[in-house]
Amino acid sequence: MDYRTYKDNEVDSWTEVTFTYSAALKQVQTKMEILNDEFQHVHRYNPIEHIKARIKTPESIVKKLKRHGYESTIANMIQYVNDIAGIRVICSFTSDIYRIADMIREQKDIQVLSVKDYITYPKASGYKSYHMLVSVPVYLSDRIVDTKVEIQIRTVAMDFWASLEHKMHYKFEGAAPEHIKNELVECAKLVSDLDERMLLLNEEILELSAAEEAAEA
Repeated sequence: MDYRTYKDNEVDSWTEVTFTYSAALKQVQTKMEILNDEFQHVHRYNPIEHIKARIKTPESIVKKLKRHGYESTIANMIQYVNDIAGIRVICSFTSDIYRIADMIREQKDIQVLSVKDYITYPKASGYKSYHMLVSVPVYLSDRIVDTKVEIQIRTVAMDFWASLEHKMHYKFEGAAPEHIKNELVECAKLVSDLDERMLLLNEEILELSAAEEAAEA
């Protein structure tokens, strides 16, 4: 985006928009870290491996608006681009994904606007992730601004796969060779199988540990 094409008041508006989204991002990230710490304290287990947070670049926002036939205005950015502020929550097991999603829903100051469950219903490409679009109140000095944040929850294996798909998409601009797309679909199946096997193995380990603790009590 070339800021020189905007009037002074519009530049100020964009600056305020990015500030608001950054504030919302910090709020959600802090909430995730606190919930993870609490879970460790209560259950001696961390469902979250790590968290990635980012603000979408102006160039990416403009491209997305153009792709969907909208003018590049501040109002359209706020209304039609739901992932300006994005949080990616990476966890170990698929069961953690739904546990974290439930924890987010229970937060009184987070409003869940929509959910896309690509775990249960993967994309044709093989993409798997759990998406939540939420709104959080950002408290400014003179008003409260409800701000959208997209939360993506996925396993380490899903994130690894999605990272490669993302690179492929931008390398070939959506027109990757068919054999590469087919190979990625096959890799997605392997990732899904790995996640399932790791979950079952973890559950067996927990059951054996619980049995040992009960025997020693």
